[in-house]
Amino acid sequence: MDNESLHALTLMLGAGWAAGINLYAAMLVLGWLGATCQVVLPEPLAPLASPLVMGVAAVLFAAEFVADKIPWVDSLWDGLHSFIRIPAGALLAAGAAQGLDLGAVGTAAGLLAGGGLAATSHATKAGTRAVINTSPEPASNWTASVVEDLTVVGGLWTALNHPWLFLVLLVCFLLLAAWLLPRIWRLLRAGGRRLQDLFFRRPPKPVDPPPEETP
Repeated sequence: MDNESLHALTLMLGAGWAAGINLYAAMLVLGWLGATCQVVLPEPLAPLASPLVMGVAAVLFAAEFVADKIPWVDSLWDGLHSFIRIPAGALLAAGAAQGLDLGAVGTAAGLLAGGGLAATSHATKAGTRAVINTSPEPASNWTASVVEDLTVVGGLWTALNHPWLFLVLLVCFLLLAAWLLPRIWRLLRAGGRRLQDLFFRRPPKPVDPPPEETP
């Protein structure tokens, strides 16, 4: 695989993966890199570098930056964005796949890979946040939010500048997600059962007194 195809591949995978964590940060990073000519975006992604698109992405990123710091508001935001991040990640990856020059096959591969990666990273982020929200202190939300934003920026920079390193890190992420997601699901199910018991607990049935003994 030549360098051009390798960079197109990692851009495709990186865009899908990053969109699942923070779509608006991913759009800003790609737009800024394209606007400053640090990377040549494929034609379908070229609008990301326009001032209008970057401005809208910046406003939405600011809204997410605030929502991500508030316990349970971040989980509500993640829930709503389940319907945004995953299809957007698929579309970004499909646009990036144009750089592979595979035509419709590349577009289909980009849609599948981008959607799958976006779903995986989104589920990992949303599930981790839901577990974090069970802790009483808010500092963990701030820490997680900042780490996620830095991960998106650093991940996309690595994808475009050190593609082989990015591929290795992406495999490590997928292995971690495969190990982590079932455990997060079990924790959330246990927490849901505890809440159900707390709010919908049925009162115990009265116990009939034992019959009196006849002398």
